[in-house]
Amino acid sequence: MTVDRILPTDEAHDLLDLTTELADRELAPRAAQYEERAEFPREVLRTLGRAGLLGLPYPQEHGGAAQPYEVYLQVLEILAGRWLAVAEAVSVHTLSCYPLARFGTDEQRKLLPDMLDGELLGAYCLSEPQGGSDAAALTTRAVQDGDTYTVTGTKAWITHARVADFYNVFCRTGGPGPKGISCLLVDRATDGLYPQTAERTMGLRSSPVAQVVFDAARVPADRLIGGAGSGFTIAMSALDAGRLGIAACAVGLAQAALDYAVGYARQRQQFGRAIIDFQGLGFTLADHATQISAARALLLSAARLRDAGRPYSIEAAKAKLFATDVAMRVTTDAVQVLGGAGYVLDHPVERYMREAKVLQIVEGTNQIQRLVIARSLARD
Repeated sequence: MTVDRILPTDEAHDLLDLTTELADRELAPRAAQYEERAEFPREVLRTLGRAGLLGLPYPQEHGGAAQPYEVYLQVLEILAGRWLAVAEAVSVHTLSCYPLARFGTDEQRKLLPDMLDGELLGAYCLSEPQGGSDAAALTTRAVQDGDTYTVTGTKAWITHARVADFYNVFCRTGGPGPKGISCLLVDRATDGLYPQTAERTMGLRSSPVAQVVFDAARVPADRLIGGAGSGFTIAMSALDAGRLGIAACAVGLAQAALDYAVGYARQRQQFGRAIIDFQGLGFTLADHATQISAARALLLSAARLRDAGRPYSIEAAKAKLFATDVAMRVTTDAVQVLGGAGYVLDHPVERYMREAKVLQIVEGTNQIQRLVIARSLARD
């Protein structure tokens, strides 16, 4: 089904048309096979980079496209509707460019053009085996020795762990708590950096996720981003934007599941009529269409606050919470609409359902989003 969008410029309309064309040509035909083989589509990411889709929200002087966040998120939505792993890769890469783009020095930002055009792929190393939601308790430590830092520790659940060219590593350079955390930009070729075997995941199998071990890895001190002790502020600022990226992925995935279920329900005949004409099923699909539209509206409202330079952290949490819960509900029910056919690999809805689950977990679990929202209500 066509989504009726209100976009800020004619250029944005052209951009979404280009995205749709690329997604239909480069993503949709490959998704099932790459997922089955658990193969990362690095060349697809380079294609998107050459088309300018990996640096959309960043300034033109650094190689970006200077697009509003509301436009970038709708690009993610379109990509996710064809292949969630690629949309998530774009979201993670965009998140990985944020610390340098927002907090880096002019000298450090000379690295940005190669990042934003997709020649260099990024990873974001915040979570650890003993703590994901409690980011302020991270234990990976960086000790300065002259003009280098020696980094020791283990990061967990790192998207692009085995294929990234650079890693944003949040590590402890000071005492306990958030004020002791800093951010280092680490090259993949750094001695002592060891990505581990990829996790065997329920969904997003073409997206490599693994632990990354730092064993006395030596990182030049000039790769410190934002100054010592500013890492937690950088991480939380980046995650606000990252949550909107995941919400956009959820909207795109839910829309794809609804579209497929509707198409099937129009064609499938039972008792002499299309099953979509039965009220029990038709009402379910109507609820899903309404919930997806509501999730999209919530997402774009938060994005427009960000574009206007206004606080949007709580709205981002709401959008991530609602959109990912909707995606889980819609994809699960899409399997039910197809019945037995929904449970086999011949149809993509079983993959959609498996993929939706992770969106309720990454960039802060939905329980954490509820906690963030509830605390804001208590303060108000």
